[in-house]
Amino acid sequence: MKKPKFGYGWLIKWILAAILIAAGILMKIYDEEVVYATTGIAIVIFSLLRVVPLLKTLKKEVLRTINLIEIIFDTIMGGVMVYVVFSGKATEAFWLGLYGYLLAVFFYARGLIFFLSLFYWGEKSEGMKFWFHIVCLTIGTAIFVLAVQAVDIISTLGWIVLFISVGGAVYLGVDGFGGYRKYRENSKALNETKEKKKKAPVEKGLPQPIPEEKEEKETYIN
Repeated sequence: MKKPKFGYGWLIKWILAAILIAAGILMKIYDEEVVYATTGIAIVIFSLLRVVPLLKTLKKEVLRTINLIEIIFDTIMGGVMVYVVFSGKATEAFWLGLYGYLLAVFFYARGLIFFLSLFYWGEKSEGMKFWFHIVCLTIGTAIFVLAVQAVDIISTLGWIVLFISVGGAVYLGVDGFGGYRKYRENSKALNETKEKKKKAPVEKGLPQPIPEEKEEKETYIN
């Protein structure tokens, strides 16, 4: 009988679910600082992690150059966002207004570069990626219009992130519940196996054959 395997992924998922909810709540309470910082860090990570795989797989030099320029620009933009937060300027009117334009440029540039590489330089792509960049262009345009109209984008993003965080936490919680249930079943199976071993008789050695007694012939005296 195989020994049950114990996994603790459910615990990590529950911890991440709690962190997600806490992060979502903090982003709503401290709109400007947290949203600014989160956006900046996300852009920097997204940009830096793309560098090596992207430049190695692009075949044309012009595409490598354009994408490298985009990555450098995005990294600088994300760094500026993080700097604004840690310098305590995130609540200033200038930076609040600039946030929408920076975000719009990020999304629009990503979509535009993708479609330029697709139609002008013959870069092939899958359907999901195509529609994703359509969404990027749409989001970039929408954010730009909202920024021009001086709409409070950060507050809106705070609500969106809160809903996403709660949704992600629910998913991780349910998934973790399934993992925990499996963990308990394995624990139960392990205990039952131990009980069976305790109840089973312990054989110290193999049973030895019992020697047959020889019948002695009786002698009769006539």
